[in-house]
Amino acid sequence: ARWQEFTALCRSLTPEERTLPGYYSDPAWSVKDLVAHIGTWLAEAQIQLERVTAGTYEELPIDVDALNAKFLDAMRGQPWPVVWVQAHAARNWMLRAWFGVRTTTDAANWWASKSGADHYEEHLPRLRDWVAELAAARRQHR
Repeated sequence: ARWQEFTALCRSLTPEERTLPGYYSDPAWSVKDLVAHIGTWLAEAQIQLERVTAGTYEELPIDVDALNAKFLDAMRGQPWPVVWVQAHAARNWMLRAWFGVRTTTDAANWWASKSGADHYEEHLPRLRDWVAELAAARRQHR
């Protein structure tokens, strides 16, 4: 349900609105940046869940801020269609990996939660507000 709301909010925006900075201010993120952020975390979770399944996962400290910066940099400059498709594909692959985990571990639970439903929930309140702000601005200009 959270993914459906997330994607519906993104689809409700015009192509121009998706690239406007303002969803987040420090650093300045657009909805495109947010979708890239979510998609890259889903892709990383898929990799880590595959490692859990294969028995090669290493419990190492995770620097979330460093990963956020690395992921954002990797997707910067990509057009909306690439970012959008990457996020959807990454979600599908992450879910496939998650359903392939035979023995649930704390690490598997963390990666599925951090990249999935809990991550969407973390971003939905601001996304709802930003979409409402953009819709109000759109109405004012008509």
